[in-house]
Amino acid sequence: MNINQVDGKDLEIKAYPNRETHLGELRISRALPIREHRLVGPWCFLDRFGPITFSESKPMNVLPHPHIGLQTVTWLLDGEVLHTDSIDTEAIVRPGGVNIMTSGKGIAHAEMTPKKNTGHLDGVQLWIALPDAYRKMEPSFDSILKVPKLEFHGCVIHLFAGSFDKITSPGKFYSEIFGIDLEVHPEDQVEIGLNSEFEHAALVLGGDCIFEDQTLETKTLYYLNPGRSAAAIKSREGCRLLLIGGTPFPEKILMWWNFVGRTPEEIARARSDWEETDRFGKVRGTYKSRLSAPNLSRFADPNPAS
Repeated sequence: MNINQVDGKDLEIKAYPNRETHLGELRISRALPIREHRLVGPWCFLDRFGPITFSESKPMNVLPHPHIGLQTVTWLLDGEVLHTDSIDTEAIVRPGGVNIMTSGKGIAHAEMTPKKNTGHLDGVQLWIALPDAYRKMEPSFDSILKVPKLEFHGCVIHLFAGSFDKITSPGKFYSEIFGIDLEVHPEDQVEIGLNSEFEHAALVLGGDCIFEDQTLETKTLYYLNPGRSAAAIKSREGCRLLLIGGTPFPEKILMWWNFVGRTPEEIARARSDWEETDRFGKVRGTYKSRLSAPNLSRFADPNPAS
């Protein structure tokens, strides 16, 4: 742990190892949620997958499944992912672009490696909890071909969510957030400004990264509490760092399987509707099967209100 002080306030960098899991045959490193920080701002979920190289296989093969109360954000470093959903969307995300799905009151979707592909896959998927005022809105989808790319001395920043340095990414979000992919050039050091009202989290995507004199490890989430207005980052051989942040989320949420709700009854109803009704609609395309919801078990306590 590394601790700095700014205006008398301790600014900790807390490290939390990722949890290894699988999504079908695809190996996943899950960074969020963790017990200590189920939310970073409104960000409530972060999966890291790849880098992998393949030939005949289809590493991304997630059959139709439902969501409520959240937005999904898919950001790739390499490869491509095909998205289809129950509001008749079909879109392929590639590096430099971002897919944003707003589930609202309910949507179903599938994610696949398309038939025509580069044979590579490397990226992240994140979820954002929707505030109560928006979580029962109509579902929507936004495919952005190119996000803002900001070039500074020593680094390149891809802004895939929210605002940074007076630039706003074109995707629509419902809380104050930001999400960047920061590329630091070899043998360079950069200092980037941060919103001191935000809490932040960092995840190494590749290369070697030193964050304020602390060497960051891969497959580890680094949490930064509010109060930090800048961050100094350097690299010997070059690195890529995912950095997300947002205003501490003021509401308690309950997250189970693919649902973000507020009460156990709401979650149970969404599960029942997926298994027994057509509430979530039919996903575009031809799918011989879909994911079944797991059995309901004891819910974890809702996150403490920030």
